[in-house]
Amino acid sequence: MARKVVAPLAAALTALPALTAAAPASAARQAAPAAYFVMTDITREQFVVQITDPDKIRHARELVSGETGERPHVVGRIAKQRAPYNGRWSYHFRPETVDFFDVAIEVCDATIPYVEDHLDEAGGPFLPGLVFCPWTSRLVRELPAP
Repeated sequence: MARKVVAPLAAALTALPALTAAAPASAARQAAPAAYFVMTDITREQFVVQITDPDKIRHARELVSGETGERPHVVGRIAKQRAPYNGRWSYHFRPETVDFFDVAIEVCDATIPYVEDHLDEAGGPFLPGLVFCPWTSRLVRELPAP
């Protein structure tokens, strides 16, 4: 049991610094146009993810096409505000923090609607640092830019 917890914990702890450092590094790459993908989870709700990093856009397209199954789940820091491309939800992923994972710690796992219903609690014990890593997330299609 301890081994099951340690591996995801180690993976998530290594991902957190990358999420924090992603903003300055990706700022230079934001000249490339953003790409938009529909993400779903076990609830079958749909959530639009904007991705600005060209390498991550490439990975997302490979996931959607079935070219890869590696790192199939989405992780990133959320912003507690609506985004025009994701109007149904009161939050969105900060595009410069979006990444992908195989396993992550439980503390950042939730479903899309659960985050919406508990958004006022996000950033405290629920989704510390506003890091959201839905374990059942997967990208289902790319959308045209709005």
